[in-house]
Amino acid sequence: MRLLHTMLRVGDLQRSIDFYTRVMGMKLLRTTDRPDQKYSLAFVGYGTNPEHAEIELTYNHGVDHYELGTAYGHIAIEVPDAYAACAAIKAGGGSVTREAGPVAGGSTVIAFITDPDGYKVELIQR
Repeated sequence: MRLLHTMLRVGDLQRSIDFYTRVMGMKLLRTTDRPDQKYSLAFVGYGTNPEHAEIELTYNHGVDHYELGTAYGHIAIEVPDAYAACAAIKAGGGSVTREAGPVAGGSTVIAFITDPDGYKVELIQR
């Protein structure tokens, strides 16, 4: 078994594609439009399956936002330099909600950002 993708419901597909490709540096891997079923998909990632897991952005036609609830945590992305990643994300218009720095009680450098739909993404420096 292996992880294939994580699905996120988004309120504006193009806005989310732009964030994950332009701000986060991912590639748009493929799209699917299902007008009869009233949804559209976009898969983004740093590479394709099977070498890399992907993010599936799901837009349900006519739904412009979702309540995230309290169960969702975050997606984690490895970065070589969390400080530089935060600077680049801010320069690209992204929202850094926890600046890069050591995790509480440890030495691993992390940061948190928020995507346009409010999903949290952790950056882990390695």
